[in-house]
Amino acid sequence: MNILANLRRVRRLVRKELTQILRDPKMIGLMFIMPVFQMFIFGYMATTDINHVQTVILDEDHSRASRGFVERLRGCGYFMVVGYLDSDAGCNQTLERWKSQIVIRLPRGFGEDLGRGRPSSIQTLIDGTDSMSAGIINSYVNGIVQEYGLEFGKKKFDRMRRAVGEIPSIDARPRVWFNPELRSVVFMVPGVLCLILFITSMIATAMSIVKEKELGTLEQIIVTPIRPWEFIVSKTIPFFCTGMCTMTLVLVIAICWFRVVPVGGLLLLVSLACIFLLTALGLGIFISTISETQQEAVITSFFCFFPMIMLSGLIFPIDNMPLPIQALTRIIPLRYFLEIVRGVYLKGLGFNMVWKQTLILILFGVGILAISTRRFSKRLD
Repeated sequence: MNILANLRRVRRLVRKELTQILRDPKMIGLMFIMPVFQMFIFGYMATTDINHVQTVILDEDHSRASRGFVERLRGCGYFMVVGYLDSDAGCNQTLERWKSQIVIRLPRGFGEDLGRGRPSSIQTLIDGTDSMSAGIINSYVNGIVQEYGLEFGKKKFDRMRRAVGEIPSIDARPRVWFNPELRSVVFMVPGVLCLILFITSMIATAMSIVKEKELGTLEQIIVTPIRPWEFIVSKTIPFFCTGMCTMTLVLVIAICWFRVVPVGGLLLLVSLACIFLLTALGLGIFISTISETQQEAVITSFFCFFPMIMLSGLIFPIDNMPLPIQALTRIIPLRYFLEIVRGVYLKGLGFNMVWKQTLILILFGVGILAISTRRFSKRLD
């Protein structure tokens, strides 16, 4: 009889919670409209690809080879030539005044050196205020320089080969797996899926419970025979369901709009997402137990949110972090779910390859839910 009574109370609370969610436009926007907006923002803006680099050319050679190099820059799709200089006096000004991101100087004798098979060089002046973009732009230029130089050296190399016979060489033939086109959106979309699922579930749960405190409805619930674990379960079930709806919506956008089709099984991905949701919901409930207002809940959520982004490997590779920081990332649950999603979504890994991360997520979820239930009390502070 006690079990049936508990189930009836939980069912009524779940119904109340679902009714509140459906009647609150802010909560609907938080759980369904904001994820779609974030998906498009991150999908298009959070990319490591740089296109239309504003480029200024200083051609001191005026040869066929120098003009061919400039055309190669134009044709690659990464560079947009916005101007030409007559002397090196204006190089610094174009960078200082944000008129260009790179200045490429082709010195005198550039074409003659290439035609005679002699080493030649060019000078590149890059705006380094954004070090990440500067590094990517520099790699673009180096790739074009090497490819263009090989075209001129091929004829001389062929003559040498005919004269001396076979010449030992190494022919590198790279083959990229899982993302052959090296599109950054393929790398970012699974990460954004984890991020959106984590943000919406944690913040929505925290704000829902704190809102009960502000409106005084929590006090009315406290005078009833409802136990703390029943209240926690009744709060978890509705946001668990809405979290799964949010994940489905984001997956549809990723597959149909961004054309990032999962390689692994969707059933496995959804099943493991359910485990991660327990952790996100548990953190949201824990935040609500230490917050008295919705403003406090939002601030505390973002206080937890930003370290998890930085230390999860979503933006910065964990292997590049200092060793103490790498050790700190082991207590970040988002890190393990990110490894699971990228492994299952992009590589098609099975459960036998991600069971360790899954076990850690289960421990995180059970632990944080247990702590949250213990902290919840039937007395208002």
